[in-house]
Amino acid sequence: MNEMILNSDKPYLIAEIGINHNGSLDITKKLIDAAYAIGWDCVKFQKRTPDVCVPQKQKTVMKETPWGTMTYLDYKKKIEFEKAEYDEIDSYCKNKSSPFSWTASVWDLESLSFILNYDVPFIKIPSAMITNIQLLEECASCKKNIILSTGMSTIEEIDSAFNIFVKKSNIPILLHTNSTYPAPLDDLNLSLIPFFKERYKCKVGYSGHEYSIEPTVIAAALGADVIERHVTLDHSLWGTDQSSSITITGMDRLFNRIKDLKKIIGKPIKKITDGEIEIRKKLSG
Repeated sequence: MNEMILNSDKPYLIAEIGINHNGSLDITKKLIDAAYAIGWDCVKFQKRTPDVCVPQKQKTVMKETPWGTMTYLDYKKKIEFEKAEYDEIDSYCKNKSSPFSWTASVWDLESLSFILNYDVPFIKIPSAMITNIQLLEECASCKKNIILSTGMSTIEEIDSAFNIFVKKSNIPILLHTNSTYPAPLDDLNLSLIPFFKERYKCKVGYSGHEYSIEPTVIAAALGADVIERHVTLDHSLWGTDQSSSITITGMDRLFNRIKDLKKIIGKPIKKITDGEIEIRKKLSG
């Protein structure tokens, strides 16, 4: 994936379906179709082992859901895709023209092992797992490209996580993000994108959770090599991530806003362009 990013004229675009599918393959396929048709590079899901990932104090909390009242643990199990669903997702994406693909964020070791059964372009480590040393070490050793989100973390925690990958010679792509859903504009701090590039000498991206697309466009202008946004068919759908996601219309608008930014910004090399040569001749007498 690093090679694709290096050779691309635009940021690598990840459509984060996450759990916005609400357990429906029909919704999933519609979002996959939209991402592919618009020109995004990848769709991404969240893979958890609920018995491991749900905090003990939350497991028995009762929750109102579209499927009735159930414990939070049962709700998480209800919306978790397993092998049958991921086999279908894998096949469905493979029927699209390459290099379009899918992958997932992994929240635990069992989920990492599960996703590694598929030929995914990278593994994503969510912000909440940036201090999970065992998971980081296993990801660093898995011989896959890694994207590491940095929300809710201190610079010391990012340093520590990054060094785990350096020791394994598997340099991750860092994703700057604010983990509030939706993220307030004055908390976005997009200046961390060039700061991370300078500090870690690696590819850096941005995962946006704000309502509008404008900050994401600015992130791309600041040099984000990867852009990730949660996507939804409709903001009114049930689920905590729907309101801070972008719709298919927003996906298309964002794609068109950033697809030429790298060309427009260019490189800090002053030269006379081909178009200017003729103008210069005319004006030089």
